[in-house]
Amino acid sequence: MTTAVTPASGERVLVVDDEPDIVGLVAYHLAKSGYRVSTASNGPDALVMARDEHPALIVLDLMLPGMSGFDVLEQLRASDATRHLAVLLLTARREEADRIRGLLLGADDYLTKPFSPQELVLRVGAILRRVAAGGTTSADMLVIGPITIDRAAHRVSVDAVELELTPTEYRLLMTLAERRGRVQGRAHLLETVWDAAPDIQTRTVDMHIQRLRAKLGSAADLVETVRGFGYRLRTPRTGVT
Repeated sequence: MTTAVTPASGERVLVVDDEPDIVGLVAYHLAKSGYRVSTASNGPDALVMARDEHPALIVLDLMLPGMSGFDVLEQLRASDATRHLAVLLLTARREEADRIRGLLLGADDYLTKPFSPQELVLRVGAILRRVAAGGTTSADMLVIGPITIDRAAHRVSVDAVELELTPTEYRLLMTLAERRGRVQGRAHLLETVWDAAPDIQTRTVDMHIQRLRAKLGSAADLVETVRGFGYRLRTPRTGVT
């Protein structure tokens, strides 16, 4: 079920929570502060609304039915259409490990229940001001297993050790990382990374993949060869952390 509350003009905020009382409280205070508010009670609806409505920010509960907030956040950051959206996690889970996991997955801030509605509104405003000012947020950091990619600084590290990648190697890794789990054909990689016509020798891709694997060291096995098709950056069993 999804609903929309639009009592005032302003930036749109999507509130995702399966507790009607929490949704009503958050939506009321955000709308009172001038935001346009949409709501969703589950992960699949939230992903559809995020893609279709392009909210400036998503207030996301972690303990959703069926699809957790972590899963929703991971899918938001994996999609070209939604990876830029600001996310404020709102949850009853207070464990430090959950907070760290959420921030590493790309959340911009984290607020635990019970919470002050006024504080939530202030945090939403602070995040949106930071984004508007072009400041670096957690969304600029992409962490896949031992690999950390800082999009803003164009830096890559494995197990906290920074790698020396050429611009082409960086673009190649970014293409695989942003489409992780999906096979990327050699011809597609040539067009995307090298801006080359697909009939150019695909051996160029193979050689760069070899060099990239060598530099990734212990994380090299995350770059998989899919025989007859191309390459894929797999997500570790523990997911994106």
